[in-house]
Amino acid sequence: MSAKSESTPPMPKADAKGDAAPAAAPAAKGGMGAWLPVVGALLLSPVATWATVEMVLLPRLTKKLSAAPVAEGEAEPAKEHGEGGKEKGEGGKGGPNYEFSNVVVNLAGTMGTRYLKTSFVVTGAPNTNIGAAFEGAKPRLTDVTLNVLSSLTLAELEEPGAKNVIREKLVGAYNQALGKKVAEQVYFSDFVIQ
Repeated sequence: MSAKSESTPPMPKADAKGDAAPAAAPAAKGGMGAWLPVVGALLLSPVATWATVEMVLLPRLTKKLSAAPVAEGEAEPAKEHGEGGKEKGEGGKGGPNYEFSNVVVNLAGTMGTRYLKTSFVVTGAPNTNIGAAFEGAKPRLTDVTLNVLSSLTLAELEEPGAKNVIREKLVGAYNQALGKKVAEQVYFSDFVIQ
C-alpha cells in the first residue's frame, strides 16, 4: 500500500459549494495577463518610432543641413528654392563657371513628401562668357533648372548613373534655352534626397 500512496498525489476535495473550480480560474487569467505587455509593446512601438523621428532625428537633420559652414573664400550661402546663381570665375577646364546653390525641388510622384536639394556648378564652353549669358537669362534658366529637376522621380534618382543623366539633361536644357552652346558640363557639389 505504501507504493501506491507515493505514486498518486492526493486530489483536493471539493466541498458542497464547489471550491475546486475557482482555483482553475486564476490560472486562465494569468495566461491572458501575460500577453498584455506584448500587445502593449506592439501598439506603442510605431508611436515611439514616429515620435523619435519627428522630435529628435528630423530637427537634428534640419539643423545640420541649414547650418553648413561657409569657409573663407567660398561663395556665400545661396538663396533658397533655386534662386541662387553666381559667376565663379575660371573653371577646371579653362572655361568660366556659373553656380546654382541650394536648389530645392519636390520629386515627381511623391505628392510633395520627398525632395531633392542640390548645388552645382555649370562650366562654360571655351571662348564663351557663361557668366554674362546666364545672368542675362537668369529667370529663364532658373525655371529650366526647376523643371528638369522636379520632373525626376525617386526611382530615377536611385538608378546607377543617375547624376550623369541629370548632367546631360541640364546641359541640353541650358543650351536649348540660350539658343547656342554655352554650357559644357555640370559638377554637383551637393546632392541630398530627403
